[in-house]
Amino acid sequence: MESETDEMRECLIGCLRPRLKELIVVDRVLDLIDFIENEQKERIRQKARNDGDISAADYLINAVVQKPHTPGWFTAFVDALNNGGCNFAADYMQLNLPTPEAEAENENCVRLIHLLIPSLADMATETVCAHCFSERLLTEDERDRITAEIVNRGRRSGARELLRRIIKCPPGWYSTFLQVLKDTEHHVLYNELTGNEAVSARQTALTISQSADLLGISHVTISRTFCDSEPLLSFADGSALEVARSPEKEITLRDYQMEVAGPALEGKNIIVCLPTGSGKTRVAVYITKEHLDRRKAEGKPRKVIVLVNKVPLVEQHYSAEFLPFLKNKYKVERVSGDSQLKISFTEIVKKNDIIICTAQILENYLERANSGEDEDLTLIIIDECHHTQKGGVYNHIMMRYLKQKHKNKRLVKEQKEPVPLPQILGLTASPGVGGATKMEKAEEHILRICANLDASRIMTRRQEEFKKEQRKIVVSVEDRREDPFGDVIKKIMTAIHNHAELTPTCDLGSQNYEQWVVQKERQAAKDENQKVRVCAEHLRQYSESLNLCNTIRMQDAFSFLNKYYEEEMKKKTAPEEEHKIQITDTERFLFNLFKDNKKELETLAKNPEYENDSLSKLRTKILHEFSSRDEARGIVFIKTRRSAIALNQWIQENSKFADIGVKSAYVIGGGDQSVVKPMTSAEQKDVLKKFGNGQVNLLIATTVAEEGLDIPACNFVIRYGLVTNEIAMIQAQGRGRAEDSSYTLVEVKNSGVAEKECVNEYRKNMMNKAIQKIKSLNQAAYEKRITEFQIQAIMEEKVRMTKKKQKDIKNESPSNVKFSCRSCSEPICTGDDIQIIENMHRVNVTPQFRKLYIQRENTTLQERLLDYETNGFIACKNCGQRWGSMMMYKGIECPCLDVKNFVVNLNGKKISKCTKWNEVPIKFSAFDYAEHAINMTMSDNSDDDETM
Repeated sequence: MESETDEMRECLIGCLRPRLKELIVVDRVLDLIDFIENEQKERIRQKARNDGDISAADYLINAVVQKPHTPGWFTAFVDALNNGGCNFAADYMQLNLPTPEAEAENENCVRLIHLLIPSLADMATETVCAHCFSERLLTEDERDRITAEIVNRGRRSGARELLRRIIKCPPGWYSTFLQVLKDTEHHVLYNELTGNEAVSARQTALTISQSADLLGISHVTISRTFCDSEPLLSFADGSALEVARSPEKEITLRDYQMEVAGPALEGKNIIVCLPTGSGKTRVAVYITKEHLDRRKAEGKPRKVIVLVNKVPLVEQHYSAEFLPFLKNKYKVERVSGDSQLKISFTEIVKKNDIIICTAQILENYLERANSGEDEDLTLIIIDECHHTQKGGVYNHIMMRYLKQKHKNKRLVKEQKEPVPLPQILGLTASPGVGGATKMEKAEEHILRICANLDASRIMTRRQEEFKKEQRKIVVSVEDRREDPFGDVIKKIMTAIHNHAELTPTCDLGSQNYEQWVVQKERQAAKDENQKVRVCAEHLRQYSESLNLCNTIRMQDAFSFLNKYYEEEMKKKTAPEEEHKIQITDTERFLFNLFKDNKKELETLAKNPEYENDSLSKLRTKILHEFSSRDEARGIVFIKTRRSAIALNQWIQENSKFADIGVKSAYVIGGGDQSVVKPMTSAEQKDVLKKFGNGQVNLLIATTVAEEGLDIPACNFVIRYGLVTNEIAMIQAQGRGRAEDSSYTLVEVKNSGVAEKECVNEYRKNMMNKAIQKIKSLNQAAYEKRITEFQIQAIMEEKVRMTKKKQKDIKNESPSNVKFSCRSCSEPICTGDDIQIIENMHRVNVTPQFRKLYIQRENTTLQERLLDYETNGFIACKNCGQRWGSMMMYKGIECPCLDVKNFVVNLNGKKISKCTKWNEVPIKFSAFDYAEHAINMTMSDNSDDDETM
């Protein structure tokens, strides 16, 4: 049993965690802790590189408190902090705490440094670094790291690194740092930090929004002093700092932008439909300012919400548009799913004038508002508003508006006070036609979007004002004269078809074939036909390899297959040697089939003679763009994450590209639905920043970069075997904003992109004609049609909600649902065994379940939330099928199940294709943390008693 002392130490670390995260410098202490394994240390280092010290320190603390503890772990941790120069953190661990007054003073010093980073970054970093080292504010290792940062990234980057280091020193560092600035003749910076008159002279670029950004908190507010001179920066503890305001940019609109903004400036709901790069967001900023100014002058409430559909757009709109133009006059804040501010969104809404957020956050807020929390919104701006359609979160938000609008009509008739409604502003580059093939249906699609947004008009730029069309090129490709690699893959697939007695009805490797295989796998899982199920799963991988072979290199296709079979073999190897995982005859057949053909595939993959023509054409196109332009900058859009990564690798390995200055990087989505590790928003932001400043000049992107993201003007766009709909086509074309930009479509075998592109061009022209036809309607006829669509939408919503309520009625007893392994069909548990954490994570912590799985390390360990993290994954002890992840929740390991890995049996009826837990109509009991912790403790005591 764990000693009470260890429990107390864990509790102490838990209480001090927020402070320790701020004070620990990970690279100082990590190598000094010998009880953390090297592989885990590497993950923590990677976290520090990607997300910074605070996130990495959180990981480090998790590793320190992880059970079972090695003897002397606590003392070793404290020693590492002391020897690594994190003495202040070590003092906290030994309860040598500063007085509240000293702590508050130190906190304000840290905040002040954060606030003045823009100015302090101009210091002579090499000189200041040397003095800080001699004054023992920096260790020798830190001095070397800062010097390296200066060499690699410049003086300003080195200054930021220096400041991040010194603020983690024990109290007293601030006065020492001031003396260093004085000794190194940084008199202006010294005056700024000591509050002398030079602050006003420099007009330091400080705003409350920048403060909140740099500090990662929302406890800083900006107000006026009683004499209404300089702003006063107030902290949560009552302390304050007087700072100077930065100059605010002036908003100037072009004539066409002012024209489309006209009705919105009169308070009307409109959709602004302008091509990518035409300044839709700038129009929105101007309308926001006028809206707030007008309502402020009239003494009316004012609150603006800007909704976006992608996390990176939150930061983009905040830092590039709304903050620079409105920061001095109004409070601007941004919140996304990646931000901790989402927890206190209600307070954020109350304290700020403009809030930029992802739509789901507002939807969650409005759900709560129905229960009593409310704050009047006076303007809602919906970016990429063409998504305001059935099923979308934008539509859920607007449905509330439409219902209230029509309720208001009834209230007016009853001579009652109507509920105020916000003004609506929609922004889009293309509303699309919704798959329409006739003009009438295209008009209806656009009118429905107008109705959903309650838009009085759709505003576009006059046709004659559009810039000339960019050059468009369609590159056709030739079939391989020979495709021995693909022939071997197809031979293997045919052998699998024969083994499983399957007869495909479409071409191998086509999209139809993949859909056919998925259906076969689901049906086989439901029928407990393991032979067909496992064969279908392997056929999916071979189909994917054919796609990779047709898109990228054969060696990429081979690497993909080889890695897949290596992972499958690992699944069949238990961590404990004494336990043996079952391998069926079919699995043995599939493993041997790949093994028998592996050598031939590997040899063929290395022969460039058989490479696909698409890749050759792409190579020629990229080389032409970079050799024919002074400063080429382009984007290649591609279908899958895996192919984006492989294509980027191909470019970086090809010396011809390097010779003409190609510097490539890839950007892919952040969702976790793919087997390929997703990109974090920080990683996406870093790549886009490098593309913006020229460190990267060729971006390989999936559809994540098609819509909305502010990608700087580039002079060529290539869609490589990727065509979706007319909206995506228009968005992708809009990425090429520079003069003389080109748009190229490269055909890929089995993609049919050339035909799809022709259809999209037809739909684009149809859309433009439909918009013009709608604009030509007289207002009465337009409003009549809009009202009809709104009433229809409300009625359809009622029917949909009624059906949803019936479907969501979770009266079924949890004991009526049973779960079996998707791979081997072994019964696993019933709904009674499953509990839910935070209304999100389904866990099974029963002792019986513990005997059924093995635990493996998760090589792509990722932080999820503050209270928990994944800690490896769990798999079936019988067949190796992955079931879910092992989750560390408040210090307790909880096996977290992923429903897609099971076949669900509800009242005797099998459901094979549940991909989300909300598709299982059962209300699981909430996880009782305290009860489970007590049971674990009693169990541990019992085990100890037995061994005594």
